[in-house]
Amino acid sequence: MSRIVLHHCPQTRSMRSLWLLYELDVPFEIVEHAFDKSLRAPAYLLVSPAGRVPALEIDGARMFETGAITEYLCERFPEVGLGREADHAERMEWLVWVHFAETISQHVAALTQQHIVLRDDTMRSPAVMKLEAARLSKCYDAIEARLNAPRDTLLDAGFSAADISVGQAMYLALKFCTLEQHPKTAAWFKHLQSREAFQKSLPDSDGLLYTQDFYAPWDMPE
Repeated sequence: MSRIVLHHCPQTRSMRSLWLLYELDVPFEIVEHAFDKSLRAPAYLLVSPAGRVPALEIDGARMFETGAITEYLCERFPEVGLGREADHAERMEWLVWVHFAETISQHVAALTQQHIVLRDDTMRSPAVMKLEAARLSKCYDAIEARLNAPRDTLLDAGFSAADISVGQAMYLALKFCTLEQHPKTAAWFKHLQSREAFQKSLPDSDGLLYTQDFYAPWDMPE
């Protein structure tokens, strides 16, 4: 039996790997880190050279980057059916949507910096807040178009790690941009939220990075 250790910070991209591991229903351990300078500690940099989460230890080997972890775990445990093998008709689509999650997450990261990380209000930019929220809405447009056919998953063959990847990115994106204009995406995400593995991957109420349900762009100065 493989020994799997996930290095995780609540309300970060590592939730993507945590949710996936719960869906795979394999034994694993969680090492939870604070989202602070401790991620730059020399011992952790041996696991994740950039000092980021997630990082995964499996059978003595170490890897990082969410997309790579997703692909590897789905290939390591193909019997669960969350991946699409190289000769599968949906392989290309699966790869596109697994990695599209990072497009969403980059905009979320920019908004997180603007609203939360920057401590001095003079460093914040209402223009950047508005622009990045608009870019998130464009990402929602892409998902909405994908869900235009009758389906409650991103791929025709059913639930997969593509839904996990994009769904986790959506979980944080909704802190900054609502789904009022994207009803199909809202219904898809509501379906994902009902999954037991999603619920298990949610953080508890202690030490949250995001202390508000929603962060609206600031008004532009006159």
